[in-house]
Amino acid sequence: MKSTILTGIKPTGQVHLGNYIGAIKPALELAKMQTHQHAYFVADYHSLTKIHHAEELRHLSYGIAATWLALGLDPEKVIFYRQSDVPEVFELNWILACFASKGLMNRAHAYKAIVDQNRQLDKDIDSGVNMGIFTYPILMAADILMFQTDIVPVGKDQVQHVEIARDIADSFNRTYGDTFKLPEYKIQEETAVLPGLDGRKMSKSYNNTIPLFVEPKKLQKLINKIKTDSTPPEEPKDPNQSVLFSIYKEFATPLEIEKMREQYVSGISWGEAKKQLFQVMNRFLEEPREKYNELMASPEKLDEILKRGVEKARAVSKPFLKEIKCKLGMNV
Repeated sequence: MKSTILTGIKPTGQVHLGNYIGAIKPALELAKMQTHQHAYFVADYHSLTKIHHAEELRHLSYGIAATWLALGLDPEKVIFYRQSDVPEVFELNWILACFASKGLMNRAHAYKAIVDQNRQLDKDIDSGVNMGIFTYPILMAADILMFQTDIVPVGKDQVQHVEIARDIADSFNRTYGDTFKLPEYKIQEETAVLPGLDGRKMSKSYNNTIPLFVEPKKLQKLINKIKTDSTPPEEPKDPNQSVLFSIYKEFATPLEIEKMREQYVSGISWGEAKKQLFQVMNRFLEEPREKYNELMASPEKLDEILKRGVEKARAVSKPFLKEIKCKLGMNV
């Protein structure tokens, strides 16, 4: 039986360059591994912790689906589904909640970060915390455990979610016998945190991102805004310390990367570096951008693809939930 690798993306804003380099590109590389079964999902229920506007949520969810497909994900070769279309995940969410201690949820990084911020601002520690935010790791555990996932590719800041899923699975297994696999995380070591236009981490909350599928003129303007230092054009520059070079090597050919590295060492103006960055990025994104726009203009096509995907997903989730409920002592 093939091992399962699972990846989900939450629709909370336009997909940007940091999302692509940090999560989407590595996940698409993993999809080439024929020795594994791959599951990709649009984590729309997760976004309810922040988004309470129906049309916005619908549009952003389609945007995540269209992004995967535009960048080359083959829905025929993987399980590709929308989280909210798999009701078994939400039944499992409640079951797992009964095996998750409040103390475990108290230690979740996202919740702790809000509590710490509230303390600094002298607010009630739970100000702005809905139960979705507090129990978010349990739903994530249900996403992972429902599909007997072996590997979850994550950034370093997401490792705790996989560890929590393991803890909850282990608690269930000790009570009812071997049921859930204990998932492992795979840290994307090679994907450094990408700085945004202002030098801080690229994040929607800082409004410093480069949306992946903006039109060429807008893309060029955003690239020109990337913060650089005052090193004169003729002076050597360290490519390993350059945001421009970090982005460039994600889109250029090996030969182009080597030539650009030489230009940095011999001296290149930041204006010229930005010009060449735009050229390789726009060349790479031209076809995916067109496909993305076509898909976003045809939501019924996306629905059809996701419908076929959820049939594959529920072929796994329905019998497994039945097995779980039988162990719990429920008639099914």
